[in-house]
Amino acid sequence: MNVIILNGPMGVGKTTVGTAIAEKVPGTALIDGDWCMDIHPFVGSRETKEMAIDNILHMIGNYQKCSVCEMVVLVWLMDEAWVCEKLAEGIQTLGLGACEYTLICSEESLRRQWAEDTTCPWRTEEWLRVSVKSLQHFSSLDNCLDTTGLSAEAVADRIIEEVTSKQN
Repeated sequence: MNVIILNGPMGVGKTTVGTAIAEKVPGTALIDGDWCMDIHPFVGSRETKEMAIDNILHMIGNYQKCSVCEMVVLVWLMDEAWVCEKLAEGIQTLGLGACEYTLICSEESLRRQWAEDTTCPWRTEEWLRVSVKSLQHFSSLDNCLDTTGLSAEAVADRIIEEVTSKQN
């Protein structure tokens, strides 16, 4: 079973790309890391992130046991190295490997995508400033995939092609 991890700033298109991958590849489970720490009001502390990692790993482990599940796509904003490391260790403990991608885009593209997303409650001016500021950090991470000017379907196709070629 493959695990694809999509990381990146808020509004870059992680969930949209992850959904496109899940729709294109039969037997794909989609996990949104935010669902795994959905506490109201939101608390992004080390404790809640550790809980979310544990929840994510339990979900991946359960999908691994499911005969119809061939792949898991995890979408989550992971801006601290320890989160990525702990998640990678847990996936390895499950006997699985992961293909990790950090989605990035230009500031102009991020602002346009942000404005077009009218359903997400996080799409405020305050969070846009935070997301724009984080672009530099995410651009410095490994496995960056610049999505500027690309549709979610095109990004999904590229990731699927890369993951498939690594299997062969």
